[in-house]
Amino acid sequence: MSVLSFTDRGIYCAAGDFFIDPWRPVDRALITHGHADHSRPGHMRYLSTQAAAPVIRHRLGAIDLDTVAYGEARRIGDAQVSFHPAGHVPGSAQIRVEVDGEVWVASGDYKIENDGLSEPFEPVPCHAFISECTFGLPVFRWDAQADVMAAVNAWWAACAAAGKTAVLGAYALGKAQRLLAHLNTEQGPILTHGAVEATNAVLRTQGVRLPDTVQVTADVTAKTHPGAIVLAPPSAMGTPWMKRFGTVETGFASGWMRLRGVRRRRAADRGFVMSDHADWAGLNTAIAETGAERIFVTHGYTSVFRRWLETQGYDAQIVETEFEGESVDAAETSEEAEA
Repeated sequence: MSVLSFTDRGIYCAAGDFFIDPWRPVDRALITHGHADHSRPGHMRYLSTQAAAPVIRHRLGAIDLDTVAYGEARRIGDAQVSFHPAGHVPGSAQIRVEVDGEVWVASGDYKIENDGLSEPFEPVPCHAFISECTFGLPVFRWDAQADVMAAVNAWWAACAAAGKTAVLGAYALGKAQRLLAHLNTEQGPILTHGAVEATNAVLRTQGVRLPDTVQVTADVTAKTHPGAIVLAPPSAMGTPWMKRFGTVETGFASGWMRLRGVRRRRAADRGFVMSDHADWAGLNTAIAETGAERIFVTHGYTSVFRRWLETQGYDAQIVETEFEGESVDAAETSEEAEA
């Protein structure tokens, strides 16, 4: 019997009678992180990292949520589980499950570049590894974060010099805080949409250090805060909410900005290639460092990536899930589509 199996409710461990990031209500759910496609309402019992818990509670309300520290072993039935940093967003984890000496790791979402905000990714040796492949094509290769942020700050400065407000679209959990942590605060004020600021408040409460921000309210405009940059969820871009900022330039931070057609379709003035998911090189590095022979790929370019892994000698299979990855289309309709 496999350590983990794949069901219509989610990734299941029979030895411990629990699910990992289930998308339908279950009794016991182990949650990798707080994004909406991995942390869903309706479960009887939840288990997450201590660092992920505040955001999960903020999103899901009064739930039965237990927590563990990174690396802390927990016995559940006949399975031993532990959570290890995934580097995706603050508090995100890979979940290691061991049964009778066999180790499987469900990675959730991950990236291997240390962003200076999230707990850095740690490879976890295992026999089988469940990997996302949101950006599982060779075209997806990320520039160093320092170079991307230099470009963002230069764009902001150019907008301010031209008398425009820079409005930058980014998911409210993870991407927005990553950008915020590396903006040049000497250039001007940083304004935030309510969805972004609500997440900022939760993370600040648990000790995450972020620069000062001003939440956008009815009396916050381009006149009250000239030269500002605005961080907003993708769902707010192009809506009447933006009219208060006068003449604007819009930017969008996403791995999808690597594709020229996507930026045109989003009608953004600037696209910044930044993702909280691993790029092609990152996926391959992470998988190699696990030492796993069996790889299960989910949400993304699964067919292409599986074939590639097979040429590299892996036993690779595709797993159908309801995880979304970083979705530009989902971002159009809901700020809760953070992934």
